[in-house]
Amino acid sequence: MSKSERTRQLIIERAAPLFNRKGIAGTSIDEVLEAAQIAKGCLYGHFESKEELSYAAADFLLQKLAERREATINKEKTAKAKLYALLDTHRDPLNSLFNGGCPILNLSTEADDTNPVIKEKIQLTIQSVTRLFAGIIRAGIKAGEFSKELDPDAFSLKMFAAIEGGNMICRAMNHSKYMVSIIKSLKDELETYCL
Repeated sequence: MSKSERTRQLIIERAAPLFNRKGIAGTSIDEVLEAAQIAKGCLYGHFESKEELSYAAADFLLQKLAERREATINKEKTAKAKLYALLDTHRDPLNSLFNGGCPILNLSTEADDTNPVIKEKIQLTIQSVTRLFAGIIRAGIKAGEFSKELDPDAFSLKMFAAIEGGNMICRAMNHSKYMVSIIKSLKDELETYCL
């Protein structure tokens, strides 16, 4: 990586948590400059606008989540263990991978009607995550872990929606007990399909 590429990456890595915690609209360029410890000219030498930086920051946040999912899955052997491990990574939304909560929830809420580029990134992420969950469930059915009565697409969507809804509730209520309950409920339901 060249010095210029390292500087660009540093700016993204320092801006991303700010955008996640405060929102893109709620984060000023001055806050980004202070976090990255750079001058305005340096920032605009790498990004044409705050909007362009926000796209790169969204990609960074979503990629980090994808890497965590992949690392979690790779540690487990069975489909059930993979799903349980994925659920358990969300057990404490108040102490998550990123300060400020889940980037999927935060970015989708902010960009739903105002930022079509980030909205599309979130749509692709939702599709990717639910396909991943469904693929694990399909592998579990094929391996004889789960009953064929388990609908991979429906359950993967339920898992995703429950996790993101749980993130929102826990952040609003300032307590992780709600997610613990949601995860237990999903695991209990999944157990009913175990062979």
